[in-house]
Amino acid sequence: MAHINYNHLYYFWQVYQQGSVVRAAEVLHLTPQTITGQIKALEDRLQGKLFKRKGRGLEPSELGELVFRYADKMFTLSQEMLDIVNYRKESNLLFDVGVADALSKRLVSGVLDAAVVEDEQIHLRCFESTHEMLLEQLSQHKLDMIISDCPIDSTQEEGLFSVKIGECGVSFWCLNPPPVTPFPACLEERRLLIPGRRSMLGRKLLNWFSSQGLKVEILGEFDDAALMKAFGAAHNAIFVAPTLYAQDFYADERMVEIGRVENIMEEYHAIFAERMIQHPAVQRICNRDYSSLFTLPQT
Repeated sequence: MAHINYNHLYYFWQVYQQGSVVRAAEVLHLTPQTITGQIKALEDRLQGKLFKRKGRGLEPSELGELVFRYADKMFTLSQEMLDIVNYRKESNLLFDVGVADALSKRLVSGVLDAAVVEDEQIHLRCFESTHEMLLEQLSQHKLDMIISDCPIDSTQEEGLFSVKIGECGVSFWCLNPPPVTPFPACLEERRLLIPGRRSMLGRKLLNWFSSQGLKVEILGEFDDAALMKAFGAAHNAIFVAPTLYAQDFYADERMVEIGRVENIMEEYHAIFAERMIQHPAVQRICNRDYSSLFTLPQT
């Protein structure tokens, strides 16, 4: 069999990913008729149907599934090649980082400091979303790295790696005066604000409440620490923040720390694709010692 037309294969790959000819046509800026014709030519070359009708839509045939697996590897590798060529150009050292919205922005900023050096031209772009959305964008080569609150399993996520950067305990805070009942029983006396349960820390806290036999009332779930603090002050609620924030909160005489839970840790992980291992910013972030960033100051 002679070589196939890779443009035809690319159009098929896009239709498979987008789920329809119309959506693929929008992505490729072509007419649906053009794409349909190109896929028909590929089917003639392969002597088999790549899609079959299902209601008003399309689904891949057995041959289509087979062809897609190979096409996906081919076009993924070509995108990796372009990524590597791009970041090796000193004048265009883009570094796109996704940040899980539940993480402390102050600590993330300290991590990202490692990416920037004075003698290197780097253009840092940061995006915020959920861990799941960021992981999807990373797998689609739309991000170079993720800073998240949970690692990934490299055996499940082929081609992705994660490095643990650090961790810190959490504290509970409220407006003065604090509850009279000792911690943690006092958490039942006021409504609570916690990180969203879709975050790792939020789930850990909910499990901890259960293990302690606490019957707490959750007023709200917030991923932004500053918003949680402001809302907690306005509603006389108990809220959660990294213990590392102690000095900041102590500077506010209205706030008081009522207890720490050092065995519940907010974790920070750098997640990146194999193709980015040699990226200088990735290497700096993964190789830096962050012990001072995650160490409680002496009081």
